[in-house]
Amino acid sequence: MAVLRVGHRAGRDPRLTTHLALTARAFGAERMFLHPPDPELAERVRSVAERWGGGFEVVGADAWKPVVRDFPGPVVHLTMYGRPLRAVLPRLRLAGRLLVVVGGAKVPPDLYRVATYNVAIGTQPHSEVAALAVTLAELRGIPGRGRWPGARQRIVPSARGKRVVPARRTGGRP
Repeated sequence: MAVLRVGHRAGRDPRLTTHLALTARAFGAERMFLHPPDPELAERVRSVAERWGGGFEVVGADAWKPVVRDFPGPVVHLTMYGRPLRAVLPRLRLAGRLLVVVGGAKVPPDLYRVATYNVAIGTQPHSEVAALAVTLAELRGIPGRGRWPGARQRIVPSARGKRVVPARRTGGRP
């Protein structure tokens, strides 16, 4: 599974787009294509994946259309104006690979036409991060406490405070 962020504004959206990338990673996406590219943001997310594990990457995309056109599976555009997520979930669950597209402030009209599915998690204004999290949770479930390949650190659940410890390694595996 991959995510495409269309319309990222490097000077204005780095926090929101970083949250999209972290959400995509935590819910099991393999990569996020970022249009237009933002090498600094990609590096920050790479650093997180390096510490916390997993093979997630941010790939810059100079144009979003080739990413959509060349993706080997259905393209799911998250928008408040789409069909209800529950109505298309059965088909999405059958797909081997999905590209989930999250637009920015101004979504290109062509995106609505080229997407396999225009999908809404609701019909009220909401965050792109919320839409992505709900969609991925419905498709993949809530991320568990399992081990992440290559993690250098892990969280120890605690009722109070924060506890981060080195990841245990057994038998050469995380």
